[in-house]
Amino acid sequence: MNKQAQQVRHDHHDRTIARPSRRGVRVLLAAGAAAFTLTAGLATPLNPAPQEAQAKADGGKKTLTVALAQSVDSLSPFLATRLVSTSVHRLMYEYLTNYDPKDNHVVPGFATKWESSPDKLTWTYTIRDDSKWSDGEKATAKDAAFTFNKMMTDDAAATANGSFVTNFKKVTAPSDTQLVIELKKPQATMTSLDVPIVPEHVWKDVKDYSKFNNDQKFPIVGNGPFVLTDYKTDQYVKLKVNKDFWRKSKTPQFDEIVFKTYKDQDAAVAALRKGEVSFVAGSPALTPAQAASLKGEKNIKVNEGPGRRFYAIAVNPGARTKDGKKFGDGNKALLDQKVRQALFRSVDTKTIVDKVFQGHAVQGAGYIPPRFNDYFWQPSDGQKLSYDPEAAGKLLDDAGYPLKDGKRVGKDGKPLNFRILCHATDPNDKAVGKYLKEWWGAIGIGLKVDCLDDVSVPWYAGEYDLAFDGWSVNPDPDFVLGIHTCAALPAKAKESAATDNFICDKKFDDLYGQQLAEYDAAKRADVVKDMQSWLYDSGYMNVMAYPNAVEAYRTDQIKSITTMPTAAGNIYGQDGYWSWWSAEPASASDSSDSGSSSSTGVVIGIVIAALLVIGGGVFFAMRRRSTADDRE
Repeated sequence: MNKQAQQVRHDHHDRTIARPSRRGVRVLLAAGAAAFTLTAGLATPLNPAPQEAQAKADGGKKTLTVALAQSVDSLSPFLATRLVSTSVHRLMYEYLTNYDPKDNHVVPGFATKWESSPDKLTWTYTIRDDSKWSDGEKATAKDAAFTFNKMMTDDAAATANGSFVTNFKKVTAPSDTQLVIELKKPQATMTSLDVPIVPEHVWKDVKDYSKFNNDQKFPIVGNGPFVLTDYKTDQYVKLKVNKDFWRKSKTPQFDEIVFKTYKDQDAAVAALRKGEVSFVAGSPALTPAQAASLKGEKNIKVNEGPGRRFYAIAVNPGARTKDGKKFGDGNKALLDQKVRQALFRSVDTKTIVDKVFQGHAVQGAGYIPPRFNDYFWQPSDGQKLSYDPEAAGKLLDDAGYPLKDGKRVGKDGKPLNFRILCHATDPNDKAVGKYLKEWWGAIGIGLKVDCLDDVSVPWYAGEYDLAFDGWSVNPDPDFVLGIHTCAALPAKAKESAATDNFICDKKFDDLYGQQLAEYDAAKRADVVKDMQSWLYDSGYMNVMAYPNAVEAYRTDQIKSITTMPTAAGNIYGQDGYWSWWSAEPASASDSSDSGSSSSTGVVIGIVIAALLVIGGGVFFAMRRRSTADDRE
């Protein structure tokens, strides 16, 4: 597999290498929390900001430019997992269903309606007859059937979203407007299959899905609200409005959207300040220092809302393939649950929220952020692995690592030392890494913080002990749970796969199967919470925080834009295309009247009634990192 395709989530990892994040700053441990100062001299984008990138009329064309400190991992929807990539795909391609911007309930997309057989094993989707590909070809149910069948029969095509089709038995398109999916057993995610539908007449000729990045011919054929017209690796992605998009209730008022990559987040923020870009998104959020520096700036608005990401420490449980072949060099001490829990108990999440995120986050525990209230879980008082260095030391004693001369030593006489993978561009990782060295050092454990530009290589090779991790969570939690199943393990050592960090456990797999087959919403939520409880007790995933979404835009370039959820949410990285589709350019009078302001969890822009296709569903307004990014 080529290097570009390998650079996934450790975003977005918008894991926020995500994901492909799943970032700039601030904490000097010896002296407490100290925020740095941004200077224009630091802001040097990877390529000069083109004049047309500004959100203003240029020869009649209005362009909205989004500044990012993250690059696309692949333009192939079969490979991409970084948040920036999946966000672009939501603009390029239709999904069977979409999510309402107001409260995240499911609304029609490429499919106008759907129904299941009484036994829930056959699902029939009515595909809209008014969608066509940007090259003029009609978009039909056959394109959807091709997309799913390719994922079912080609391991490479299943890299990003394979978990959605592992339970599929057969997919057919009896007509242009009818898609039929037959299941092996009931599957509760059938109205939330977050899979971009691709044109069969373009993709049927692709020879190797593991190497094809969909960046050879422009414009790229799609049927979404925008068409990708140009792309330069590590520089920019350009999209123009698709005049033939089926949704006619509102036409986007910006003619072009540009996602522009900067060498780091400081440079992106400086570009916003100078008016070279319209909007800046964090990785996944602006740092407290950056946000504070922008508040009070004329014509700049800071938006802050509950985030859809978590920020965590992942433990390497021993890298292995689906057939059980072990590889990598993870520290075997971490195979002991007592050791993992001792590390848990030596992390003060309150300090991380207060000092690193400076209050722009919620303390973590469960795997699903509190923004998704139905699935949000917290440990009971008796279960909670709260910060307690003394209890951590006791666990290490019980595990056979006594303290000698200030160092924990195993039976082999060797000191207990770990490595943790850190994203070089993420200031959160660096700041927390300093705290971990201090906290774990206090109980006799050594730590080396390995900050790399691309953590994908050692991650896939299993050559790490611990790693800063994080994913964006979708309204349906199936995807982020599925990456911890045995089925997500790689077929071959060191190859990319859906797995996050090689977890494979029968109990977890059994629970995953239960939630997938449960159609009763309340009962399914209970099983999802049991899965989070298992992850928590196992010590494999230490979710430290749920960061807020903190971003900013120029009010002299953007008049209004829709957040998701509309009452208090994010603009960048939505489960849909609503923000960029709804954005309205500012006029000269808007520019002269607009002063500095900030929005903290408040509606920005407009709620478009025509978007609310169906009613129902309640969303709650509370609260991860693009890394993992970024699965999305």
